[in-house]
Amino acid sequence: MTEQSRARFRSTARAEHPDPVLLCLLAAAEHTLGPRPAGPDAEEPPTLDALLAACQAAIERHAAAVRQIVAERAPGTPEETAALLAAVLGGRERFHGRQSDYRRLESSLLPEVLRRRRGLPIMLALVWSAVAARAGLTVHGVALPGHFIVAVGGPAGGDDYVLADPFHGGRLLDLDDAARLAHRAGHAFSPELLTPAQPLDIVLRVLGNIRNWAADRPEHARTQLWATELSLLLPRHPAQLRLERAELLVRTGDFLAGAAEMDSYAQILDAFDPDTATRVRQDARAARHRLN
Repeated sequence: MTEQSRARFRSTARAEHPDPVLLCLLAAAEHTLGPRPAGPDAEEPPTLDALLAACQAAIERHAAAVRQIVAERAPGTPEETAALLAAVLGGRERFHGRQSDYRRLESSLLPEVLRRRRGLPIMLALVWSAVAARAGLTVHGVALPGHFIVAVGGPAGGDDYVLADPFHGGRLLDLDDAARLAHRAGHAFSPELLTPAQPLDIVLRVLGNIRNWAADRPEHARTQLWATELSLLLPRHPAQLRLERAELLVRTGDFLAGAAEMDSYAQILDAFDPDTATRVRQDARAARHRLN
């Protein structure tokens, strides 16, 4: 099942218009459809197609509710559109987040976010964007440092928009609020930060959240490994992820594969960072010695 989901993940990431919702669902399949404990009481995991269909159906149900209210109220301004989405998603459906959600892997897995109606800011922003697109509304993600939000436009789009925070139920934000969020994360604010987030950048950030969650929990090294490997399937990714994957292979017991990946990465480093290349080769030798 992992091979099937990864093949589809790779092809979707390289499509002309990559779908971040589908990519996040395929990423979550690594966890949801992964190895399960054996035994007479073990439940059969759903198939990949069943998982995808159930999640897409959930998004469509929310979109249908939004379309119904749009037909009744005909929002004409971004403020009215944002209020409508907040009433349905943040109010009736209770999509929101809490500080405790940062400590849960489920907060970065889209099927679980749809089920629990809780998640990290970036996941809730993705739900808002997906529902809005299916309802004919204009919403795009905004990747503020440390806290993802959305920009909501009118039904016809255009330059006029308002900022909203799905993590807090759709609370409206002004530029001062956005600046405070950026400053809290240690970044200076500039209008360029409000540029619409690109689909693959969203997915890379989601996978980065999963990697960071697992990195703080050594017992979840395999979770960090699959998130790293999926990141490497994206057309653009940080080069150092190759070294991270190599170190994780060693940590999870695949010493030879990890050592080989380290040697390969060291060859790249030779041209501009020979000292680090030497250290990586030493780590590769140490990994091979662990076989003895």
